[in-house]
Amino acid sequence: LATLDRPLMVHAELPEVIEAATIEATAGDPVKYATYLASRPASAEHEAVALVVELAEDTGVRVHIVHVSSVQTARMVTSARGRGVRISAETCPHYLWFDADRIPDGATEYKCAPPIRRRDDRDGLWSALSSGELQMIVSDHSPCPPILKRRDVGDFFVAWGGIASLQLGPAVVWTAMRDRGLPIERLVEWMSTAPAALAGLETSKGAIAPGYDADLVLFDPDRAFEVREDMLLHRHTVTPYLGVSLCGV
Repeated sequence: LATLDRPLMVHAELPEVIEAATIEATAGDPVKYATYLASRPASAEHEAVALVVELAEDTGVRVHIVHVSSVQTARMVTSARGRGVRISAETCPHYLWFDADRIPDGATEYKCAPPIRRRDDRDGLWSALSSGELQMIVSDHSPCPPILKRRDVGDFFVAWGGIASLQLGPAVVWTAMRDRGLPIERLVEWMSTAPAALAGLETSKGAIAPGYDADLVLFDPDRAFEVREDMLLHRHTVTPYLGVSLCGV
């Protein structure tokens, strides 16, 4: 990969840390979100990122950390980049919108990995985006048939891990940005320009300019809507965003 100058994209959670935490956590109630959260501690993410940074320093490979859930990870990436490591990172709409304290027990539609963490991490991720410590926001879209989410039992450990948000991502992010007074240009940067560059498409996508693909979107930043099942275009309509009011159509 280093010789090809292509990025290694890493889901950063160290299995050994998760295994040890899961053994301890499963003594608790599997229906409680706090039990699932305890089974995938932020330390699993931090130790995995530290390993990736070490390998990147040894090999010179470009690395990209996907779906960052912890603000400390963003700081680790920034520190490594300051030492010359070729590393970037992203987060996702669900880490920027939800927080663990508001996830109901048994609500397995919120399950993803790494897990949605507490409010301090959510707010810290916004700060990391604003400061450039994180470079982009991507969907991590992971739909599944409703039966795999196991709402019938509400057990976070047997439910499918993943959140369907591709259709809603820009509105989710923009609604939160409005509340924080962030300009709409940053939405384009985080969800279009930077991802295009990561994929090696920076000369054809991610900007409105001569010679670029005419991938144009008309976006009404002030129009509001409520997320309903009958408006979702993905096959399975399981999503934690049902009933949420958003801006941006």
